Amino acid sequence: MEPGELVSVLQLDESELKKRLADLILDVSVLRGDFTLKSGRLSTWFIDGKQVVCDPSGVLLNAVAMVRIMDEFFGPSFPDTIGGMTMGADPVAFSVAAIASAIGRPLRSFSIRKEPKDHGPGGRVAGSIRPGDKVVIAEDVTSRGTSILAAANVAIEAGGEVVLATAMVDRGGTVADLLANAGIPFRAIFTAPELGLPFEGGLD
Repeated sequence: MEPGELVSVLQLDESELKKRLADLILDVSVLRGDFTLKSGRLSTWFIDGKQVVCDPSGVLLNAVAMVRIMDEFFGPSFPDTIGGMTMGADPVAFSVAAIASAIGRPLRSFSIRKEPKDHGPGGRVAGSIRPGDKVVIAEDVTSRGTSILAAANVAIEAGGEVVLATAMVDRGGTVADLLANAGIPFRAIFTAPELGLPFEGGLD
């Protein structure tokens, strides 16, 4: 990352921002071959989203793109906190919160453990969800949306109101319908076809 890169990314128009992010995803995240997915099914391609959201340029491009999605969706009524299931959501949520806060939209963040902590305050939420918070659930790449939905349920149990779910890439094409059934709107920066890849609904 070069000095001043955040300022230059913030100044990009929407088309250039998305072009740079898409190019980076295709360059460092898309893998070709034979992969067994979480569902047990096979695929000839895989997106390793961490290669982008843990990259010094990629983390900025993705975070700024997500902040813009939230700006468009919420307007001046910005949410209170963002997070999701560890580990897919962690670099996304923390970077989005940092960028949003840096540009005058204070946003807290949290991470959801896969199992409850059995010491200290316990529970599954690490970070900040307060009763009544408007919560955004984040992910890097999603196929079925089951991790997003599980995270949303934990956030609701913690007293939050889940007002949006977002991801860098919607791989499956079925996520929006799954979440809509739970009353949660969904926005992705990219769908798989926008990156030149087929939807693989129901895979994870």
